[in-house]
Amino acid sequence: MNTRAGSAGEVFRAFLALGLVAFGGPIAHVGYLREAFVRRRGWLDEAQFAQLLAVCQFLPGPASSQMGFAIGLFRAGWRGALAAFVGFTLPSALLMLGFAMALPSLGQGAGASALHGLKLVAVVVVAHGLVGMARQLVPDLRRAAIALACLALVLLAGNAWSQVAAIALGALAGAGWGPRLPPPTGALFPVRHGHRTAVVLAGLFAVGLLLAMLAPPGAVPSVATLAAACYRAGALVFGGGHVVLPLLEQALVRPGWLQADAFLAGYGAAQAVPGPMFSMAAYLGAALPLGVSPVLGGLVALVAVFLPGFLLLAAVLPLWTRLVRHPRAARAIAGANAAVVALLAAAFLDPVLREGVRSPLDAGIAVVGFVLLAQARVPAWGIVAWCVAASVLAGLR
Repeated sequence: MNTRAGSAGEVFRAFLALGLVAFGGPIAHVGYLREAFVRRRGWLDEAQFAQLLAVCQFLPGPASSQMGFAIGLFRAGWRGALAAFVGFTLPSALLMLGFAMALPSLGQGAGASALHGLKLVAVVVVAHGLVGMARQLVPDLRRAAIALACLALVLLAGNAWSQVAAIALGALAGAGWGPRLPPPTGALFPVRHGHRTAVVLAGLFAVGLLLAMLAPPGAVPSVATLAAACYRAGALVFGGGHVVLPLLEQALVRPGWLQADAFLAGYGAAQAVPGPMFSMAAYLGAALPLGVSPVLGGLVALVAVFLPGFLLLAAVLPLWTRLVRHPRAARAIAGANAAVVALLAAAFLDPVLREGVRSPLDAGIAVVGFVLLAQARVPAWGIVAWCVAASVLAGLR
């Protein structure tokens, strides 16, 4: 293993190369990271990599981006962590900004059909993610009961607080009533900050979440309310990147800031670019009428949605061994994960399915796309190509 300290420039170049080619979503990104930094460069050994993956799956936030942030932190300190984030995210963020700026010109003819195809991509990808997450995170009757109760809560209440309450109640139910699960094993990571810094970082995360929860949404979006909405979403993403969809939809579409079709088009477009799916935030910030440049809006949204996951990860790394010894930790996370399956199911019903499938032909395109993704293992960019092409051809009839 190559344990020497590196430079931020070295980290940036390595992660930029990944950000240009890392198609396939978070699960595929884990494979890219292992190949690049365990097998080829030797910046971590297999045991450290496995433990880091366990930490990032245990915490809320974008797991693959958190892993990259941590690898940069281990290699070159805080500058390395920042370099890893920028390198890995920059290509997809620029592509999503470009899509947001091109959106007004796609409102008619073939452009409108292509946008509708992107909404069908969202139907396919969210349905596939929902099925996979349900199998993995709701494998028994107790967790199924937690998920159903949380789904009822979210559908009946229909506000941002119901989502937070569902996750909290899922965690409490899991801790007290969930199945007995072995806690993840602990490990020491080569971080350069100690427990005091970890406590400060955890405090910053908590203060940021409190302010984001208390910020009034308002009828018209602003830079501050956008930052609060994205921070809140990024802080509550348990169970996988798809969960950011219902959180951002609740924060941006329900108040009337962004139309549901534009939101789903951005989600569909995010499946066609490499790098982290959270880069969709750059599109959302650029598409909203904030009274500032689209680039600034996209940057604010991007930083806000990633920041809480990075703060929490950096806070937990020095304390990880102690935290996972708590007997109810794994059970509480299992309950929270069951709750986020419920959040994704609610978002799939409304707005994904309601806005995406408007005719039997739409349903057929989506079913074929789902079969291609789930059975034929066609990559996400292939699903984008199928749904967009089929929608455009249907529009020409």
